[in-house]
Amino acid sequence: MLRLGPWSRFLGACTPSGLTRSFTQTLSLPAKPLPPRLQINDADVTISYLKGTGPGGQKINKTNSAVQISHKPSGIVVKCQATRSRSQNEKIARQLLADKVEHQEKGEKSRVAMKAEAARKKKASKMKKANRKYRALDKEKETEREMAEGHNVDAGEEVNHGAGDAEKSAS
Repeated sequence: MLRLGPWSRFLGACTPSGLTRSFTQTLSLPAKPLPPRLQINDADVTISYLKGTGPGGQKINKTNSAVQISHKPSGIVVKCQATRSRSQNEKIARQLLADKVEHQEKGEKSRVAMKAEAARKKKASKMKKANRKYRALDKEKETEREMAEGHNVDAGEEVNHGAGDAEKSAS
C-alpha cells in the first residue's frame, strides 16, 4: 500500500517518488487444516425441548429453551442450555453431538482430539520457553554472584560466610 505521507521525509520507508510504504502485512504460516465437522442425519436424532434450570430467573424456568438431542445409533445424549434462544441452543447442541459422535468413531483422528493435541503442544511450548527464560536468569544471577565473590577475593579480602564479615588478610 502506497500513500502520500506528510512526514515522509522523516520516515525510513520512503520510495524515490516521495510515497510512503506502510508495512502492516504479516507473514502467517498456514495452520494444519482440521477435518470437516461430521454431518449427522436428521433421521438419526431425536430432539426434545426442555425447561431450563439454574440461574437466569423466572424466564429460564418457564420457557422450553433448553435442547436435548439423542443420537439413536450411538446412544449419545447432549443437552444444551447455553443461551435463552431455542434455535441457538439447538445449533450448539448439534455441534456438540457431532463432535462427540466423531470422537467416538475416529478417536485420536477426530476434530476434537486434534484441537486438544494442538492446545497441549502450544502449552508445552510456552512452558518450555518460560523454563528456558528462568534458567537463563538463574545462570545470570549465579555468574553475577561468582563475579562479586571473585572481586572480593582479588582485592585481598577474605570472606567469612559464617560470621558475615570480611577481614583483611595479612599477606
